[in-house]
Amino acid sequence: MVPGRDMDEMVFVISDMTIEVHDYPTGRTIGFNGTTEWALDSIEQHEVVWLPREDQLRRRLDDRFVRLESVTGGFCVVALDQDGAEARHVDADAECAYARALVAVLRT
Repeated sequence: MVPGRDMDEMVFVISDMTIEVHDYPTGRTIGFNGTTEWALDSIEQHEVVWLPREDQLRRRLDDRFVRLESVTGGFCVVALDQDGAEARHVDADAECAYARALVAVLRT
């Protein structure tokens, strides 16, 4: 996601590209290689926000992930809190429910 450039609502999916982080004296730059159709060759790291996919969020929850449930109006991720009790994290979107669960886990 590239905020502040009239693209706030657009999410770019980078799949079949090699992405390299370059350290320069001016800061870190993310370089995109392997594509000719994208006009963006690189962007400074502080200018982008990485939004993980659902599978990446679930993987990061690791053994704290219990299950994903369909609930009225969305989804619920059930994950173990630091005491081993089940905690419910609900959102209209499954990916967002996973994100809520991971944020809760990381805060503990």
